[in-house]
Parts: sequence; C-alpha cells; structure tokens
Amino acid sequence: MLDSVKIARRQSEIRQALAELVGKDKPTEDETRSMSDRDQEYRTNETRYRAALTAEDQERREAGADLETRSDREWSDLVGRFELRQVAFALDEGRALNGATKEIVEELRNAGGYQGIPVPFAALETRAGETVAVDVPNPKTIRPIIDRIFPGSVAERLGVQRINITSGELAFPVATAGAIFGWQTNELANVGAASEYQTAERILNPDHTGGAQMVISRKALKQAGEGLEAAIRRDLNAVLGTEFDRVVINGSGAAGEPLGFIPGAATYGITETAVGATATWAAFRAEVVAFMQANAITSASQVNLGFDPAIWAALDDALISGTAVSEWDRLTKHVGTPAISNVIPGETAIMTANVQGPDRACHRGLHCPARFANPHPDRHR
Repeated sequence: MLDSVKIARRQSEIRQALAELVGKDKPTEDETRSMSDRDQEYRTNETRYRAALTAEDQERREAGADLETRSDREWSDLVGRFELRQVAFALDEGRALNGATKEIVEELRNAGGYQGIPVPFAALETRAGETVAVDVPNPKTIRPIIDRIFPGSVAERLGVQRINITSGELAFPVATAGAIFGWQTNELANVGAASEYQTAERILNPDHTGGAQMVISRKALKQAGEGLEAAIRRDLNAVLGTEFDRVVINGSGAAGEPLGFIPGAATYGITETAVGATATWAAFRAEVVAFMQANAITSASQVNLGFDPAIWAALDDALISGTAVSEWDRLTKHVGTPAISNVIPGETAIMTANVQGPDRACHRGLHCPARFANPHPDRHR
C-alpha cells in the first residue's frame, strides 16, 4: 500500500478520535493530554503526506498511468458493490451517493477528465448468481428476467483481443526485417553481409466515442430494486458487446464508426481473395495452405475461422458423392468448429491466425477475408 494512503487513513482515525474527545464537556487530564498529542501527530502527518505525494508523483509519471491505490482484487470487489440505482437517484432527485458507489465515483473524479457521475465499465458486467426479485410484499413469485437475445462474440473467436488504453495512445513495435542465414565454403569465408534489424510501429489510438442510453422510470427503480438494476446492467453490457463486435468486423469508418477489417482490408494490408465458387473444404484448405507457406501456422487447427449462416448451410448440404460425409464434416475435422454469425457479411468468410500476438493475425500477406459466390446457386436460377 502507498505511504500516502496509509497516512490518509491514519489522519481519518485521528480526526474521528478528536471528534469524540472534543464532544466531552469536561475531559480528564489524560484525555486533554491525548488531544494535544493527537493534534501534534496530525500536524506532522500533514507534512509527511505532502512529501509522500511528491515522491509518488515521480513514480506515476514514470509508469505513464494513474498510480493505483488498491490491488486489482480490491478494486474488483469494490466495483462489484457499485449501484446504478444510486446514480439514477442522484441525477433525478439530487440524493447523495454512499458506500462503495460514492468511493468509486470520487476515485474516478480524482483521476480527472470526467463530467457528471462517471460509471466504471466493469460495473456493467454480468455478476454471477444475480436474480430478480421485488422489494414489496407480494404473493406472486418473480422469476429472473428473460433477457433479450444477442449474438455471441465472433470477434473473440477470430482472435481479436480487447485492450484498455487509459491515456494517450499505445504502440506495438513489430519486427519487419532481421538476420539472414548464410553458408560459407571454408572456415575463413564470409557468410554474407550483415542485415539490419528493422521494426515498424502499430499504433492504437482511442479516437472513437460511442455509447448506449436507456430510459428507466422512477417507479420501476423504486419498486423493482436490485433485480431490475441487474437486468439493465446485463442488457447494456450485451448492447455494447454486440456493437463492438460489429464494428470490429464490418465498421464503416464513417459517422464516428471505426473502420472494420472487412471494409478496411486494403487499408490494413489484409489479403482479400475472391473465390468465385460455392464454399467447399477445398477452398478453405487453399487458404490454410497460404497461412502455412507464410510461416503463420503449422497445423490447420491453428487458424480461426468465421462466416455467415448461409455458408454453413451450403457446406452442410453438400455431400461427398456416394457418402454421408458433408463438406462441413471435412472442414470441422481439420479446423474445428468455426464461428457462425450474421455480423459477417453474406458470402464472406474470415480466416485469421494469431502469430506472436493479435497484430500479426491479418497482415504480411496472410489471407483473411475470402468472398465466395452465391452459396446456394440452385436457389436463385
């Protein structure tokens, strides 16, 4: 724990003790002496506290981020007690925040850059074991709210990772050139000229802003209690996750949206292959071979694959002549079960591979989006 935090906690204890002693009409000599000693300690601690902040400020600058005053587990436990109801009442009726909610809001405000009442993103995550109930006597049994249906994340299945950037931008150095092996004809011969080790930076910059809003009546908040808050939190979290998934894959790059890696294939240096035929295992196998030839993978099971439901239907419907084995069976035998989602545009398949991190998944000529012809040609004659 930081020295400044320890001192601040001690100051709080001293203030509480002094408040109890000052409230007495006739303090004893020991109590008077205690007040004097605590007052002196409090003054000394003020100097120590400023010195601790000065020392810790340099550490904060070197770390390039806000200095944490609690462990990740402590913060997670604290966020787990955050109540959105208190935020709603504070905005609607001007009520004061209390408990863990107040502590989190104050800590976020101290970090700077927030207006209104900041809400940590982690507070929107689903909490295990939550149920829905009402806070008023009622003979009716209330079951958990049946949430709206949202698609599962296909971006995560394709190897996309979510990275939290607290401030500024994040740079990933990527090696682009390095050593070259050579042979010599005799012991004193040269094995070749020295090669330069080169890198290029991949920059992540959080320059897109989006959000979701929900209208909740005061009556619902007051009568439904924590159960409604849990359902709202799950809904908001699902909405955010679904939209993040969509823009990662198919974002337009306009009207504030990030540019997804299908519309932005050329921008990101992603190889796009027009197959021009019905989807088959042979077409996917050709792309797997391209990954292997680029030294990205050594096994077909190492690729991440995703496509729209129509391609799944075409693969499952196409049987190998004289057998009950489908093209889908052949595909899953080698690459596992692909991610199937209507987030991916029709007649489009995405193949990625994580090579030394997510940055190399779709560049350096690796074959990612592949566009097929109509997966059901017989249906549109």
